[in-house]
Amino acid sequence: MASSSSYAPPKLDDFILTERLGSGTYATVYKAYRKGESREAVAVKVVAKKTLNKASTENLLTEIEILKTVRHPHIVQLKDFVWDSENIYLILEWCSGGDLSRFIRSRRILPERVARRFLQQMDFGFAQYMSPWDEKSVLRGSPLYMAPEMVCRRQYDSRVDLWSVGVILYEALFGRAPFASKSYSELEEKIRSNQRIDLPPGARVSKQCRDLLLRLLERNPDTRITFAEFFTHPFVDLEHMPSAESLGKAKDLVLQAVQKDQGSEWSAALSLYCSALEHFVPAIYYETDQQRKDVLRKKVSQYASRAEELKVLVASDNKLIFEEARTSRDVLREMSRDQPRLLAALEMSSEAIAKEQSGLDDNEALDEYQQCLGELLLALAAEPQGRRRELLHSEIKSLMSRAEYLKKNIKMQETQRDASLDREPLADSVRSSCCVQ
Repeated sequence: MASSSSYAPPKLDDFILTERLGSGTYATVYKAYRKGESREAVAVKVVAKKTLNKASTENLLTEIEILKTVRHPHIVQLKDFVWDSENIYLILEWCSGGDLSRFIRSRRILPERVARRFLQQMDFGFAQYMSPWDEKSVLRGSPLYMAPEMVCRRQYDSRVDLWSVGVILYEALFGRAPFASKSYSELEEKIRSNQRIDLPPGARVSKQCRDLLLRLLERNPDTRITFAEFFTHPFVDLEHMPSAESLGKAKDLVLQAVQKDQGSEWSAALSLYCSALEHFVPAIYYETDQQRKDVLRKKVSQYASRAEELKVLVASDNKLIFEEARTSRDVLREMSRDQPRLLAALEMSSEAIAKEQSGLDDNEALDEYQQCLGELLLALAAEPQGRRRELLHSEIKSLMSRAEYLKKNIKMQETQRDASLDREPLADSVRSSCCVQ
C-alpha cells in the first residue's frame, strides 16, 4: 500500500495546493488557493508528463485549446496553465459542488426534473472537433462510459458522446451505470454483449424519459438517436432551459393570460398561466441576484394560485360536458359490439377516466388517454358516415379535452416542484466538465 506521503501535492509558485479531490488515468486534481490577499479558490489539474504518450498528449493539448476559447456558465473555466520539468498544471475554476458524479453519489438517485436540468446544461461544443465522419481508433475516457463501438471495433465518431449522455442519465435516475461491474473484464464482457439495454425492474420513469434513455443507449450507432433528435426531444425540453430570454417569454405569456382572465375565458387563461409558469421557473434558475429571485418566486406563487382557482372554474364548466359525454359513451359502446378493437379502445378510455378521477397517478392516466385516443382516431378514419361516426367524433373531442386538462394539471404540479427545487445549489456549484481523466 502506498504511503500517505506519496500523495503529497506538488509545489506551485502562485498557489497553495491542499486537499486531493480525485485522480484518473492521466491526472490528479487538487483544491488550491492563490497566494496573496485574494486567497481565490481554484482547482488544479496536475498531469505528470511521464504518463503521457503521443495520443494522450494530443488529447491534453486539445482540452487546453478548447477550454481556453470556451466561456459558458455550465462549463468549467480554464483560468491558466503552467508547467515545470515534471508536470503540466491546469488552473481551473473552483466548483464547490464537485462534479456531477459526486453530486449523484451524494443523493443516490435524482428526480427526473433534476436529471433534465443537467441534460439541459450539458454543452456539446466539443463535438465540433470531431465530425461524424472523422473516425478515431484511440480509446479515450472512462471505460464505464465508453460506447460499444469504441470497445468492440475501436473505431468511432462523435456519436459516442450520445451513448455517454445515456449512461450519465441512467446513473442519475437509478444510482448506477447500466454496465456497473466488479472488474474490467466483467465490464468489457457486458459492453461486448449484444443484449439490449433495458431499465431496472420496477423502474418508474415517464414515457418521454424512457424513450430518450433507450434511444441514447442503442448499441448500434447507426440506429442511435441523432444529435438533432436529442436537442429537440421533449424530455430534454430546451425550450424551457434557463436563459436570458426566459423572463421575457414568461412576461409576454402572463400578459396574455391576464387578458383572457379578465375576459372570463377560463380555459384559455389557465393554459396561458401554465405556459408562463414554465418560463418563470427557469427565469428563477437563471437569475443570480437573491432579491430578484425572491421577487420572481412571489410572482410564481401568485400566478400559480390564480391558476389553481381557474382549474376549479374550468372543472365546473367541464362537469356538465363530461356528464353528457358519459351518456353518449354508453350509447357508442352498445353500438360497437361488432367492433372488438373499437370496444377495447372505449374500455381503455373508461379506465383512463377512472384513474384520472382517483387522482392516484396522473401520468399513468395521461398515458392511457394518449393510447386510447390513438386507437379511436384510427377507428374514426375507417368509420363510414352515420350515427356511430358522430358519436365517435364527440367521444374523441371529449377525451382530448380531459387529456389536455390533465396535462395542464401535471405541468402545474411539476412547475411548483421546480420552483421549490431552485433552492438547492445545482447550477452554480456543479458543472458538466469537472471530470478527471
